[in-house]
Order: sequence, then structure tokens, then C-alpha cells
Amino acid sequence: MRKKAKLITGAAGEIGRALIKSLAKDEDYPLLTLDLNPLPEDVIGLTIHLEGSILNQALLERLISEYEFETIFHLAALLSTRGEFTPNTAHQVNVEGTRQLLAMAAEQSEWRGAPVKFIFPSSIAVYGLPDLETKNQYARVREWEWNYPRTMYGANKLYCELLGIYFSEYYRQLADHQPVMLDFRALRFPGLISAFTLPSGGTSDYGPEMLHAAAEGIGYDCFVREDVRIPFMAMPDAVKSLLKLSQAPADALCQRVYNVTSFSLSAREFKDQVLKYFPEAKIGFLPDLKRQAIVDSWCADMDDSPACRDWGWKPDYDLDRAFREYLVPNIKERYGEMDRMD
Repeated sequence: MRKKAKLITGAAGEIGRALIKSLAKDEDYPLLTLDLNPLPEDVIGLTIHLEGSILNQALLERLISEYEFETIFHLAALLSTRGEFTPNTAHQVNVEGTRQLLAMAAEQSEWRGAPVKFIFPSSIAVYGLPDLETKNQYARVREWEWNYPRTMYGANKLYCELLGIYFSEYYRQLADHQPVMLDFRALRFPGLISAFTLPSGGTSDYGPEMLHAAAEGIGYDCFVREDVRIPFMAMPDAVKSLLKLSQAPADALCQRVYNVTSFSLSAREFKDQVLKYFPEAKIGFLPDLKRQAIVDSWCADMDDSPACRDWGWKPDYDLDRAFREYLVPNIKERYGEMDRMD
């Protein structure tokens, strides 16, 4: 008999670690985690952890055969900048890995007679505005607008959203009986800023890279122009939004894909915030034209009013609080500890 459980893929990252700490408190459902890497020390023992690839179909089939999943948080992905250098690998991980997991979760929804909740983090990278004039005109973009991504990562995320909708609403639509469908729910994140995890290949990482370089006392040349503007969110709010969406009643949700965001600012304004707390920081601007073009295609802000309306979304961290209470104290502590170790 299968054991009921929850699953987190890509669990070794910061979002995964925070989700583990929240979900491990639920005694009704054991927590399984999957990642290519071991878990951080502070969450070891809170889950049943498997090291492996989301592309390992035998491993996924083993999980499905042993466990009945109530919720799946599918975090595993290859990020945007890395995806441009290895587009075939990005497609395999981001699309084929997601498709396999969606299909298995859809099958499980049918035989268990109840929908598996499939929580999927998407990205601002699904948007692709054609020029700066359009970006200025459509300052706050809604979910269905300008879905013309220009990166492999953005295309992967958009297609996976559509796959999730298919498996939730149209799977086996020509069958003799109507199967119980998957419950797919996606969040489109803005640029995420973490105090605890080093930037790792995201095209929006110029913001957190400024902060970490300033705290470490090294110079930094930002790879975008100082006037470029996109929305951001502190990492704790990203975790909060995933949990809140997963807990929302299905009948309250009017769509399957939701924008969430917190604050929007230009690269120059981001630098000014860093200088408030690290006045000696040496931050310049040396745009990389290829990466600049990608960020220029992203919206200046995201309209998250449907998320606010349907499931009560509201960020805890505005711009001031994100820097003052979360980012700066924790980043200073991180590099202060490194100095003491030296």
C-alpha cells in the first residue's frame, strides 16, 4: 500500500530548504525530497532525501509506486543564463523532467480519485516585450500579456505552464470516462533576492550580486544599464507565496498561473539602496549587450492583483524592509563570519 506524502524536487536550494522547515511540521504527510545534491545540514533528518536527477524516470516511477503524493513542489530547474549556454540540457531538465513528473502526477490523481496538487514556480522570463517604448507603455504586465520569451528558460517555463494546464483540464479528453484531473498551480516570480544563497546563474542576479560584492568588500561592474527596471522579491516572500497558493481552496482560484511580486526598481536605484548600507561599495555599470537585451525584454513590473484577490497574496517585505531587516543584516553576518574564519 502506498504511503501518503509530499514531494519537493530541487530541494537543496534556499526555497527548498525553507519549504522543508515549514512542511516537515505536518505530521500527517511524510516529506520526500529529491535533488542532485545532498541537503544542507540544517534540514538533514527532516525528510526522506534521495539524490538523483529529475530525468531519471526509473527513480520517479519508484517514488510513484511507493508513495501517494498529496502535493508536489517542483522546484528543480536550470536557470536562465546557464540555459543560454546549454539550451539542449535546459530543455531536457526544464521541460522533459517537468513533463514526466506532470504525467505521473496526473496518472496518480486518477487512480487515487483525488487531485494531486502540483505547485510550479515560473518566472518573469516568460515575458518578452519587443522594445523599450513598449516596456514603458505596459508598465505593469498581466499574466496573458506579452508571453513572447526570448530565452530558452523563459520558453521552457511558458511551455511547462501550458503543459500543467493541459494535464489539469484536457488530459484524456477523448477517453470514454472523465478522469480525475491534476490540480496544477503556478507562480510567476520576479527577480528573487536571497541573503543566504549566492547568485547562481539568473539573469536578474545583478541585484543580489551588487549586495554580496559590497558586503565582501570587492568591486562589482553591473552587467546591465543603470536605467533598466524590473520587479524583485525577497526570498522569504517567495516561500510564503508558494505555501499560500498551495493552501488555497481550489474553488477560490480563477486561473492556474499567477503573478506575484513585491517592489520594482531600476539598477541605479538598487545601487543606491546598497550604498545606504555599504557606503564604501564600488559599483559600476558595464553592460553586457546580450544579457542587457534579455532584461530589457522583461516587464518593468508585474500585475499581481489576481493573486491578491483570489488567495489573499500580500508580500511581507517592501523595498525598505527587505534591505533593512532581511538582506543587509544577514549578508553582513555571512561575510563577518567568513572574515572571522580567515
